[in-house]
Amino acid sequence: MNHINDLYKEVLEEAKKLNLPISNKVNNSIIINKRAKSRFGCCKKIRKGFTETFEIELSHRLLQCEPNFIKQTLAHEILHTCPGCDNHGDTWKKYAYKMNQAYGYNIKRTDTAEQLGIIEEPEIKRRLLKENYVLVCKNCGARISRTRMSNVVKHPSNYRCRCGGKLERIK
Repeated sequence: MNHINDLYKEVLEEAKKLNLPISNKVNNSIIINKRAKSRFGCCKKIRKGFTETFEIELSHRLLQCEPNFIKQTLAHEILHTCPGCDNHGDTWKKYAYKMNQAYGYNIKRTDTAEQLGIIEEPEIKRRLLKENYVLVCKNCGARISRTRMSNVVKHPSNYRCRCGGKLERIK
């Protein structure tokens, strides 16, 4: 665990060298999540009254990766502590680009287990491939799979495909 916290401190220093507006209210200890199956990291904003702090979690699956991939994921999550970076919008992308250029990372919105050198457990692979609901765009034919019930599955007529076409639930 000390190894992960050391990598975290390295990433913080890298971000500070680039003058990125990283919050100084980030918990100094990384939480290892043993239940996370489909994500590798998470940045949680915790509000108590008028104060806010951040907690960063890593999936236990990431611990089998090379240190550079762990640092890349930590950098991804640290960037979420910057003002205006709650999501993966333009500001977050700009900061990710700076980190990528300066330190050789490949920070992006998502990574796959294969990209991080993680050997998938067969049960996880099956779960990730499971599609309980399928939507199709009436315009371009794009197929959108969902494992869980969500608003887009319940009310596809309220949503549009990237091409602008109407969505229809087929499964």
